[in-house]
This record gives sequence, C-alpha cells and structure tokens, in this order.
Amino acid sequence: MKKKLLLFGLIALLSLSCGENSIEVPEESVMINGVKWATRNVAKPGTFAAKPENAGMFYQWNRKAARPVTGDVTGWDSSTPAGMVWEKDNDPCPAGYHVPTFEQLETLRDFDKVSLVWASMNGIYGLYLIDIDSRNSVFLPAAGYRSGNNGMLYLGAGKHGLYWSSAQYNATDGYCLAFNSTSESAFWINNLRSCAHSIRCVAD
Repeated sequence: MKKKLLLFGLIALLSLSCGENSIEVPEESVMINGVKWATRNVAKPGTFAAKPENAGMFYQWNRKAARPVTGDVTGWDSSTPAGMVWEKDNDPCPAGYHVPTFEQLETLRDFDKVSLVWASMNGIYGLYLIDIDSRNSVFLPAAGYRSGNNGMLYLGAGKHGLYWSSAQYNATDGYCLAFNSTSESAFWINNLRSCAHSIRCVAD
C-alpha cells in the first residue's frame, strides 16, 4: 500500500509541476542519484534531440551511424559490431558526454533513491526517472527499437523503451536498460549488438 501511495503522490507531483502543456526542462543535464544525465536523447551524432520527449535516433552498439526511429532504412548492416566496450571514436554523444556504463545505468535501478513513473510528456509515453531526495527528474521516451537482422521497427513507439549501455554482454550481445508500458520498473536485458536502440548520455 505504501508503494502505491508513493507512486500516486509522484504522479500528482508530476501533473502539478510539469503538466501536459507546461513541461519545461531548461537544463541540458540533471543529477539523478549521483550521475549527471542528459535531459534529451541523442539525435544525429554529436547532437541532442530538440525536446525531452523527442525520440532522437537509434544506434547499433559501438557504431556511430544514426538510424531513424520511423519509416524504413536502407543499407542496413546486420553484422555483429566488434569490440569489448563502446569505443570513444564511435560514441555519438555530444562533447562532454558519453554512452553510459553498466554501472551508471544501474544507478537508475536503485529504487531506494530513484522512483520510476510511466506517464506521458506532451502526448509521448515513456518513463520518468525521479531522484527521491532532490525531486530532479528526466524523461526517457519509449521509442521501441530496430531489429538487428534487417532493421525493421520492433516493439513500437509508446510501448517499449530500450537504451544502450557501453558494456558488452558477450561476443554477440550488449547490455541495455529496458522498460515497457505494463510495469512501473526498469530492468536489464541483453540484446544483439546489431539491434538499434536509443541512447541517453551522461556527463563526463
């Protein structure tokens, strides 16, 4: 019961302080549980999306080529990206930021310090990450992802979100943070490195 009351309180807080028509995220980065997170997804390499609710673009693990989040793609590379970690030369984050490590993404799953709320921002569904002490928050849009085999869109926008870490799982897979519309939680999965996911950067 206490968990439900906390969740309802957080939803009420969000609706009061950043309602559908009044959401403002003026800062480029926000501290959540000791890690400074960008407030927007990566768009083209070296740039952030224009708004926090914008999906940005998709990226295969350890590759810098941006893929659109809607429509078809051409010239898809279904081979397995090489490497043991996301290399700096392939990092699409803007200067001063990098693809988060496994440990940095894991701080978002410290549920004593971070609350998760599935909700919408300006009509786009995703996950709010709220620092319990400071009330700082960021929004991760649920943009789905592209299949590693052929680049087709999979698990569409508004239902699922997958965000790469810089860590490998094994020779074919990388670690990513995943969430969906059916649970107020975030969990780890391993997925083919050739799949294209969203990226949310952290400050260096």
